[in-house]
Amino acid sequence: MVPGAHSRAELVIVGCSAEKTPTLTPLPALDLYDGGCVPHLRARVGHLPHQRSRVRFLSAEHGLVTADTHLRTYDRPLDPARAVELRPRVWAQLQPDLHSDHIPDALLVVAEPLYLVLLADLLADSHRPRIHWIADHADGWPQAAAILDAWGW
Repeated sequence: MVPGAHSRAELVIVGCSAEKTPTLTPLPALDLYDGGCVPHLRARVGHLPHQRSRVRFLSAEHGLVTADTHLRTYDRPLDPARAVELRPRVWAQLQPDLHSDHIPDALLVVAEPLYLVLLADLLADSHRPRIHWIADHADGWPQAAAILDAWGW
C-alpha cells in the first residue's frame, strides 16, 4: 500500500434495539442486540471477522460501540435529552474510524431519526464519507441488504 493511502472500507452503524438477549454475562453487542435488523446483520456478517470489525452500534446507554464490545443487558431508551448529551461522546468515539488506515468510503446507517442527533457532527463534516441512511430499523433490512450486496458484503 502507498504510504498515506487507505484501503477501501465501509462502516455500518446501527441503532441499538430494545430487544436484547437476557444475560448476566456480558455479550458482544452484535450478539446482545436482538431486535430490528440486527438478527439479519448478525447472520450475514457475524462469522466474517473483517465485516464484523466494521459494524458499530449507537447505544442510548454507551454511545458508539463496536460489534465486539461486551455489554450486559440494559434498558435505556433514547430520548432527545440523552441524544444531545451523548452527541460529543459519539463524535469522539467515531474519530478512530475516521482517522485510521481504513477510513470509510461509505457508511450505512440503519437507525431511527432520533439517533441521527448522535451523528450530527459527522453529518455536518464536509469531509464525511457517503452516507446511506435507512430510517426503518425494523423493516429496512431489504434496503440495507442491497447496499451490503453492492459493497460485496
